[in-house]
Amino acid sequence: MNVRSAIAPGEPVGGALREIAAGAVAAAQAILDDPERDATTKVHDIRRALKRWRALLRLLEPVLGEAGRALRMQARDLARRLTVARDAQSAIDALNDSIEACEGLPIALPKKSIETIHSRMQALKAENERNIWTDEIQTDLSNYLTAAAWQVSHWDMDGVSVDDLAGMLANTYRRARRSIPADWANPDPEDLHELRRRVVEHRYQMELVEPLWPRLGKVWVDEAQRLRTRLGKVQDLEMLTAKAGPHQPLAHWRSRLTPMIAYRQDQHIRAARKIATRLFAETPKGFRKRLVALWEAQSGDGEEE
Repeated sequence: MNVRSAIAPGEPVGGALREIAAGAVAAAQAILDDPERDATTKVHDIRRALKRWRALLRLLEPVLGEAGRALRMQARDLARRLTVARDAQSAIDALNDSIEACEGLPIALPKKSIETIHSRMQALKAENERNIWTDEIQTDLSNYLTAAAWQVSHWDMDGVSVDDLAGMLANTYRRARRSIPADWANPDPEDLHELRRRVVEHRYQMELVEPLWPRLGKVWVDEAQRLRTRLGKVQDLEMLTAKAGPHQPLAHWRSRLTPMIAYRQDQHIRAARKIATRLFAETPKGFRKRLVALWEAQSGDGEEE
């Protein structure tokens, strides 16, 4: 289904945000109800839909208050229940990423080891999905989305202005900017994870105002997505590391996987640093002022420069 994700310049902000929120909930429900999607695809797609929804709730928390925060916390808890179902897939993705990056290098894994590891992780993935994607979690998701749809239909958003929206977007921008590691040479994995969470929120929230400057807006969202992807790959590699820990499924290959993981993590972290430096170069105050100026310019004549 086509889901609205942006506000048109000049239209009432509050009504548009409520419509976007309703569409986000409906899209998640459509994923849940889709008989064509298998369990793997549903887990992946519903987690992504919940991230978009939680980013919107985070943005609107100053308006929605405790009710909005409660909705976000409930969505977070549901998403966490699905995380284990994705752990094995994350490790598989990290393995494939490392194999490709290390091809032809002395640290590359032998083909037979790759096949054995893949087989083991695919079996673990299937087991996780059977244990997680149960009737209970599907019912809980559906009940939550039904309640969320009702709440959205009763939101009083008419008083939300473009100044309010710009301020809320600047708050997320500020949080992301402050999450950038002080030491990129040896960043703490938890710091990178926190930065990724803030970038995910920023990436989805910036879709709301992409039409203000279509060419730059698209580039901005794409750049945020690139940063999210790089940081996500670092996180996947952390999951692969965990799967190779003592008494874990890949413990036998730990000594062979460790240098590959370190090599690929270093590449992703270097790339993430460059993107983050570009993306968050502006001050939050300057970022907010630019959003308001773009809105006023687009609302005034409706023409793109």
